[in-house]
Amino acid sequence: MSLIIPVLGGLGMFLYGMTMMGSGLEKAAGNRLKSIIEALTTNRLMGVLVGTVVTMIIQSSSATTVMVIGFVNAGLMTLPQAVGVIMGANIGTTITAQLIAFDLEFIAPIAVAVGVAIWMAAKNKSAKSYAEILIGFGILFIGMGMMSDGLKPFAELPAFTRIITSLNNPILGMLVGLGITTLVQSSSASIGLLEALAKQGLVNIGISLPILFGSNIGTTTTALISSVGANKTAKRAAVIHFLFNVVGTIFFMTLLSYPIKQLVVYISPNDVTRQIANAHTLFNVINVILLFPFANLLVKAAEKLIPGEDEVEVTEAIYLDKRIIQTPSIALAQAKKETLRMGELVNDNILSCQRVLIEDKIDEVDSILEKEQIINKIQREITDYLVALSNAPLSDEQHTDINAMLYIIGDIERVGDHVENITEQAQFKFENNIYFTPNAIDELTYMFEVCKKVFETAMVSYRDTDESLARQVLALEDEVDRLEKQNRANHIERLNQMLCSTGAGVVFLDVISNLERVSDHSRNIAMYVLDKFKE
Repeated sequence: MSLIIPVLGGLGMFLYGMTMMGSGLEKAAGNRLKSIIEALTTNRLMGVLVGTVVTMIIQSSSATTVMVIGFVNAGLMTLPQAVGVIMGANIGTTITAQLIAFDLEFIAPIAVAVGVAIWMAAKNKSAKSYAEILIGFGILFIGMGMMSDGLKPFAELPAFTRIITSLNNPILGMLVGLGITTLVQSSSASIGLLEALAKQGLVNIGISLPILFGSNIGTTTTALISSVGANKTAKRAAVIHFLFNVVGTIFFMTLLSYPIKQLVVYISPNDVTRQIANAHTLFNVINVILLFPFANLLVKAAEKLIPGEDEVEVTEAIYLDKRIIQTPSIALAQAKKETLRMGELVNDNILSCQRVLIEDKIDEVDSILEKEQIINKIQREITDYLVALSNAPLSDEQHTDINAMLYIIGDIERVGDHVENITEQAQFKFENNIYFTPNAIDELTYMFEVCKKVFETAMVSYRDTDESLARQVLALEDEVDRLEKQNRANHIERLNQMLCSTGAGVVFLDVISNLERVSDHSRNIAMYVLDKFKE
């Protein structure tokens, strides 16, 4: 046990360092990562590039693939697009193996020291993200050094030497690589362990290649596990990842193992660690080149293995999937999309509500009430999603955005409630044969138009983070306040002159009061936008 503890401790530090470095890189990338992901909508080749870059940033092909499953599950990405991103993720994950092959253990303590110093001194959140990158980088290499040093005594154990020798069997080696990667849920960690063995002279490139091939299959288990509970299309994305790596492994083990071995030995004749890193990169790059033209066949194979139609989702939200939370900047963007969709539903109800009240389009009431139920459900789902997201590693700015979004969805929901109140008054008016005077209709129509503009402008200002539009909302809200007071006074004058019934007056007052509250909540949304410009 005393022999294995340093190795396990080193592996733990390696995994923690890799996670921390990836988290820092992701925070530093911020909204740029969102732009990178959005680029994948162009074509499959762009998807390969996106998958490569994103995985280099978040330091995990498994995390990228799980995120892709989330996008597919939410209907935001097609299977052909997913294939490109998954292929690219396999290339991007090789950067870690290349990094640790440089043998930078001597600068690891310096990186940690500098990173901690920056972390403690910096008040700027961006600087703290870069500090995390340095600290994670240093911990990764300290862990690598611990693993390497911990493996030294194993070279003197005959039993361990026999085990290593038995790995000359390609099938056994592949199974070992698959098993280790499945266990630690990281191909980078299993390749790092393999490189640590190489540094101690315990393995050569011949033994390493089957283990390396097996680790590429093992990394697909994370996505397969994540797809449990997802729709059939998302399950197919996970199966595509598995098939892609299995087909590549079979191809390499039967035809390309020897050429790859000769090539990496020729490039780095005296450095087994570098040979392993290069073989890992070559495997994934060549695999993408070979299978890219047959991506549609992978899709068809996945559809055969996972037959049937997609299940109907029970959630009302269409942009949210908790798998995406592993990449907070993307998850936050998805939550914003769902918030904007929630606002569109409320806006539709405002338009319908006006027709019900002014034009007696009573047949639209059921649709309004159904949408209001959907709006309420979406608010709950976004809230649950944001609470889960708040526990992910976030920058200060992202925490602020989440807090603002929680308030914004509350204001949008309250606008929906006030529209529902007006609809109920419109129903009461219709059922009791209550009529407005022409002047009352004109006043309500104009107030509705201004309120619709207030809410629409508030939502656009939030969508685009537009300061000038947010300020327009404040001016429009003042106009609604003025209209509410003026219309109330006009109504009292009509009552005094007995120009309208008491029933019509009660409905009129309730409607303008609810419209004024709609503008108040719209103003709140605009204020959250303006708060972003106070820093």
